[in-house]
Amino acid sequence: MKKDIDFHQVEGVSVAIARELNEAGLEEWNVYFINNNDFYLENVLVSSKGYGEQDGQEVKTSVLRHMFDQIAPKTALQVEPIDPALFHITNEYWVSYYIGRNIHDKRFIFVPGSIVEENLIPIALLDKEGVLHS
Repeated sequence: MKKDIDFHQVEGVSVAIARELNEAGLEEWNVYFINNNDFYLENVLVSSKGYGEQDGQEVKTSVLRHMFDQIAPKTALQVEPIDPALFHITNEYWVSYYIGRNIHDKRFIFVPGSIVEENLIPIALLDKEGVLHS
């Protein structure tokens, strides 16, 4: 049971939604998982979903799950592309990973309207601009 699992404090990890230009010179957006720690993360699971309201109607995206065996220290890994048409709803990324035998778990939530030009910052590890959630 989940209530019986001892989840440990999450530190040194972030989720970023970054803007970049593709090979055709067109703007695209991607979601990245960032490990700022000095150690490897094992069995990383990133689950993503979007939800909210548009024109009075409930909107939900599919739940996507991404598994990564290992993420090296001081690295960023592209999780998935994201369509800017989803920026008006809540975009949630639930991250679970192991450090040794200990499980760590955290939800990163980008609220509607948070992925906008005014909130973009340089993200050094990506060498791109984006919205960073720690």
